[in-house]
Amino acid sequence: MSIRTLRTLIAVDDHNTFSAAADAVFVTHAAVSQQMRALEETWGVQLFDRSRRTPELTPVGRALVAKAREVVRAYDQMLPSVLGENGVSGEVRLGALPTTLTTLVPSAISMLVNSYPTVRVRLFPGLTNQLVSQLERGALDAAIVSRPQLLPTGFEFRQIAEEPLQLLASLDTDSDDPFELIAKHPFIRFNREAVVGHMIESWLQTKNIRVVEAMELDGLEAISSMVYANLGVAIAPKRAVQSASPLPLKRLSLGEDAPIRRLGLTFAQDTARGRVLTELHRFCLQSVSIGAFGDTVLSAPK
Repeated sequence: MSIRTLRTLIAVDDHNTFSAAADAVFVTHAAVSQQMRALEETWGVQLFDRSRRTPELTPVGRALVAKAREVVRAYDQMLPSVLGENGVSGEVRLGALPTTLTTLVPSAISMLVNSYPTVRVRLFPGLTNQLVSQLERGALDAAIVSRPQLLPTGFEFRQIAEEPLQLLASLDTDSDDPFELIAKHPFIRFNREAVVGHMIESWLQTKNIRVVEAMELDGLEAISSMVYANLGVAIAPKRAVQSASPLPLKRLSLGEDAPIRRLGLTFAQDTARGRVLTELHRFCLQSVSIGAFGDTVLSAPK
């Protein structure tokens, strides 16, 4: 039995199938199956119910997964706990919102790894609720998320930026009134499973605005492209770190009471990665202060 095998077991629990677990830990499906058989032989217990089309963990298997998470977490914290506050090194498993992946996240990570070459960042995209769930399970060290209404007990949220929501419209539209544009054009909606999607829906209901929905998408780039093609209007966060080449669109204020998306770095308060996460947060703030993705890369410490 090895730490790698325990990580594979955890990956099977996280991703539900051997194939998805294989992708997550960068081995073949056959290797996952072989490792799980080896664990069963070593421990002398049945970890999976293989009578089903997709093998499922048995009750004993689930109990052992919980213990495996504790062992892997302790292993991952061995070196940082010895190095203490000087331990800016090793691997960081970072979750991030899709809307941050083309500006804020690459610029902050670039600054981090340029300053601390022994740091490695593994990136896992996802929506806020998904990422918080992975944090609670110990599958991630930290995540850049929209501040949720409820933060799990024992977790810290360090704010990075405030991003007011704004209306996106094609330059071909004949008005600069966001309410008129929403009334006259199809509405391209942010995924309602996302925190920002829920904020948009709540704002529309508060304002008693009915929209003619055209589509519902995840990524800000995809939404912006649809708006640019004059397929509708959309409400989206005003990015704290702008793209190097943003599409030419109308970006209109929703007023003084516009909803605000609060981006932040969240992680467990008792994490042994505290020092490196503090540095990551610092570089996120620095990226926001510069404000443009191309400039953040050029300004990264060498």
